[in-house]
Parts: sequence; structure tokens; C-alpha cells
Amino acid sequence: MKLTIQEIKPFEGEGVVYHADTCVPLIDAFERKKLKFKALARHTYPGDRLDENTLGLNSIGYWDANEPQDWGLDWHRNEGIEFHFLESGTMPYAQEGREVELTPNHLTITRPWEAHKVGNPHIGMGKFYWVIIDLGVRRPHQDWVWPDWITLTKADLARLTTILRQNKKSILKTDSRFRDCFKRINNAVNTDKNGSNASRIRLLINYLLILILDLLNSENIVLNESLTDSSRSVQYFLKELEKSLAEQWTIELMAKSAGVGLTRFTHHCKRLTNLTPMRYLTIRRLEMSKEILKNEPGLTISEVAYMCGFTTSQYFSTVFKKHEKCSPNEYRMRFRVAENISAYLEL
Repeated sequence: MKLTIQEIKPFEGEGVVYHADTCVPLIDAFERKKLKFKALARHTYPGDRLDENTLGLNSIGYWDANEPQDWGLDWHRNEGIEFHFLESGTMPYAQEGREVELTPNHLTITRPWEAHKVGNPHIGMGKFYWVIIDLGVRRPHQDWVWPDWITLTKADLARLTTILRQNKKSILKTDSRFRDCFKRINNAVNTDKNGSNASRIRLLINYLLILILDLLNSENIVLNESLTDSSRSVQYFLKELEKSLAEQWTIELMAKSAGVGLTRFTHHCKRLTNLTPMRYLTIRRLEMSKEILKNEPGLTISEVAYMCGFTTSQYFSTVFKKHEKCSPNEYRMRFRVAENISAYLEL
């Protein structure tokens, strides 16, 4: 199998860039013959190429690990909804702060751009499937648009969408029908030649969605509309902001990146953090600067300031002193003195 990868422009929201996962550790493990792997994919995902008959399906496949592994997929996001299924073995898995060990017949549901990881830090031994469907959304509050080859009735698809979007129960125990469906997916992926199994794959995905709808309807699901409102989008933005503190943010740019209006952004930020947006940004920048001052003694104060998004070293020093009651240099010296005293006492 050729691990062909085609580049695709990531989603970018004024400084915060969302990259769909490219599964580099998985590719490396496969090339080192640590496990079996087979997938059909498009865009940045590895595997044989999907054709235009399954547009909207971004990746479908499996890996089969029958020996101890030395790799994992750390926290990452996918642009579509992703379903995982464990056929055999065990698999460490985490999603939105919840960590579990999957066992056979567990199904996981990951919403678009929801952070998750597989491995802790290494994956387990097991056969693990996935299906990723692009729903055309880049923020939690945007409406989902399913591919036009999804054939559920309008009512069933609306019900499925509502449940998937508005419940926190994302790890489900399934039955033999799911196992059989994924085994058929296994066969369809294995025997596909340049899109020859497109019809079969479309049919199997529709059947999988029907099974998921039946399962969710039978569960004691509590719907929560807050999972799809604009506060969720602001929450995602604030998490991503940690990776781009050096950008020259304004309130307007932050609101635009979060995909909501300025007033709503300010409201949600205050509710989520108890701080105004610019105050929250300043606090995060100061926390970043403290870590750099501790761990990078060779950097000048100006370099630290620019790395953390402050426009001048003078402004950085003024804000830092107001917050920490000492200058950046004094903070660095105090840390070094405390570190030396600690090292001396350990002798």
C-alpha cells in the first residue's frame, strides 16, 4: 500500500491555525513494520486515495497491532466527525479531559475539531478502526452538512445530528452488529482498487449511522444545547490561543477567529475565565514569559517580550512588574537564587 499524502490548506482563523491530523507516528510505525495498517483517504491523511464518489469521507481504515507498541497519537484534532471502533485488544484513549481504556466493542464519537488522543503514551495491542466524515464545519456552533450520499431520511438524520451534537456521552459499548459492520468495512478497504468499492463503502457507512442512531436512541442520553452554542466555539479558541500568544491580537481579531460577534465573544470570555479578553491574553502572556525566564537564561528581556507577544520590552517590563511586583530580570535572578539554594541543600 502506498502511503500517499496530499497537502491541504489548514483552516485558519486570524492567527489560530487548525491542522487536521496527519498521523505521522502511525506512518512511521507502519514503515517500521510494528503493525498492519490499511486505509483509504484524501487530503493529509495516509492511505490509498479515495475518489469523487465518496466526497466528504476523509479517511476510513484500521490498524492491527499484535505486539507491544512504542508510539501513540498525542492530542490532536480532525476536521470531521470521527468514529473509532475497537474490535480486539485494549486501547488507551482520551477525549476532552476524560481518559479511559477501551475494550472490545467500544465505539468512540469525536465531534469536529474536538481534541482527543490514542495511547498513554503508547497505543495498546488491538485492532482499531476509524471513519472520518467532513461535515463542513470549523466551529461547534455551525450547522453540520452531511455528504449528499448519506441516505438516512431527513427526520432520522436530524435526530442523529442533534444527539451527536448535544450529548457528552462519547464512548459507547456496542454489540455484534457493529462488529460485523466494521469487519465488512475491513473487507471493503482491503479489496478496493481505485474506488472500486465506493458503493459498498457508502452503503456500510449509512448502515453504521443507522446502528449508531439506534444505539443512541436506546441509551439514556441527556441533550445539552450548550455543546452547540457559541460559548463552545469561544472555549475552543481560548484553548488554541495558548499556541499563538505571540500574535498581535485585538479583541476584534479574537472574536473573528472564534467565529462569533464581538459582544458575544466578550460575554463568553468573561463567563469562562472571569476576565476580559485582553486581560486574559495578558495573563497568559505573562505566564508564558515566566516559564521562558526560568528555562531560557540566555535570552534577553527583549527577546522574551517579543516571543510572548509584547510590542516592546519597556511595556513588557511595566506590565510584568505591576503583576509580579518585580522586574523580569529580578524574577529571573530570584529563581536562580532559589534554584541554587535548593541544589545546595540537597548536597
